[in-house]
Amino acid sequence: MFRRSWRQVAIAAAALLTASSLVACGDDPSDNQDLSENRAGAMENYAVGTQFKATEPISFSVLYNNHPNYPLKNDWLFWSELTSRTNVTLEPVAVPLSDYNQKRSLLIGAGDAPLLIPKTYPPDVNTFVSSGAILPVSDYLDLMPNLKEKIEKWNLQPEIDALRQQDGKFYLLPGLHEKPWHDYSLAMRTDILEELNLEVPKTWDELYTVLKSMKAAYPDVYPFSDRWSQPNPAGNLLNLLAVSHGLDGAGWNFQHMSWNAQAQKFEYTGASEHYRHVLEYLNKLVAEKLLDPESFTQTDDAARQKLANGKSFVISANAQAVVNDYRPDLAATNPKAKIAKIPLLVGPAGEINPSSRLENGMMISSKARDSKNFVAMMQFVDWLWYSDAGQEFAKWGVEGTTFVKDASGKPTLAPDVNVIGLNPSAPKHLQKDFGFYNGVFAYGGKPELVQAFFSPEEQEFQQVMNARAPKSPPPPYPLNDEEREQVSLWETPLRDHVYQATLQFVLGQRDLGQWDAYLAELKAKNMDAYVELANKAYERYKEANR
Repeated sequence: MFRRSWRQVAIAAAALLTASSLVACGDDPSDNQDLSENRAGAMENYAVGTQFKATEPISFSVLYNNHPNYPLKNDWLFWSELTSRTNVTLEPVAVPLSDYNQKRSLLIGAGDAPLLIPKTYPPDVNTFVSSGAILPVSDYLDLMPNLKEKIEKWNLQPEIDALRQQDGKFYLLPGLHEKPWHDYSLAMRTDILEELNLEVPKTWDELYTVLKSMKAAYPDVYPFSDRWSQPNPAGNLLNLLAVSHGLDGAGWNFQHMSWNAQAQKFEYTGASEHYRHVLEYLNKLVAEKLLDPESFTQTDDAARQKLANGKSFVISANAQAVVNDYRPDLAATNPKAKIAKIPLLVGPAGEINPSSRLENGMMISSKARDSKNFVAMMQFVDWLWYSDAGQEFAKWGVEGTTFVKDASGKPTLAPDVNVIGLNPSAPKHLQKDFGFYNGVFAYGGKPELVQAFFSPEEQEFQQVMNARAPKSPPPPYPLNDEEREQVSLWETPLRDHVYQATLQFVLGQRDLGQWDAYLAELKAKNMDAYVELANKAYERYKEANR
């Protein structure tokens, strides 16, 4: 449903502050202005387990990310049922998915943003903090009992505190997961494994051995030909290898800084010894013709075609790619072929689950604070996005219409409703026809909710990943406005050079014996100054929060 997962962006929140308690800097309700004039429509006894319903009809504008797979319809049951349950009417300001970030920035910059601004990732918030255009939502947590309860019950404090800016406040209400949700991995032709009497590899070293065996049996084939190489070379593959080696992200989740727990300081990801080992591994695969060199530049369609035509057996994957792309592709060319997503391969970092328990979330326009309905709005947001009932409603819809429950209370889709191919012959679609399971409103929650539409094999995958230890998030190094402006001048040249050198080293166009020369090139692009600034910022806030 979502291509850009939280795993891809959560580590980028390392430019944010960790504190030691839920009511941290800036969260003391006594710091807030008097809200007595902002309670129109608010419930007096709103609490966990309470169905929010405004005491008078009210409406709020919301920036709406219009997904092409389920274009906005004004007659969706979601809208009318939401108003019936909450007495709130949402007024969507629709923006195409492809233009969402740009349009959001333009609206906020012009002072025309809707009151509610969902589908926002933590790094995106940094741009708007200094302007005062968005609300320091951490000042108003007492208005959101469901959010507070989940933070406490699920021990999410470290992740929440990592959202804080230099002023000690945070400006994003994130989606919350009880358990990490890791999706992206590799998929393999399991029929080829069976044919060659090979086990599913569990480590990157075992993958190398498996690829060698495949190559021996099929010498004219590149066993591994990858996709998702645009706009960054080997976007998913590099990131999987990086986190497996203990780094905080690479490829399409490239992080300039990675936390070195042993040294207790940040280092530049693209200059680290771990990154060098990643490149050495990939270079070995390419040199031995186990990994298609076109993996780093080819289109997704080209990679899929090679898989479908038996020119490769391994490819990057998420759950939907396996079901929606690879299996239909193979069915058209080789009906006997079988393919499955395998658990994240284990590297030097051990058996970890690298995904965060936070997801994209909600910014609120600072204009909302002056509204007479401000308290009611915060209660409404708390109910829809954070209460068990609100999350069930946003995902499943209306009992008896879009879903039914068995005697134990477990929900299942109504027989005439389909989503993600669960009822493929059903005439109605949960997203397209009703507006539920919409990425603007439905994310986060308990595993049984998050995994409700997962296939049995995907649920098995999640069980394996959830049994692994969560990767510890890096400590924050929140930057002030001047520092953030400075690093913005350094980041693009550094990142571009890392991408260029990565491709050269992996493809053998540049010998890895030139690693020291490469490091000198990064230093010439202000790498050392960036690392020094990040570590000073980390020490500064560590001292401030002792």
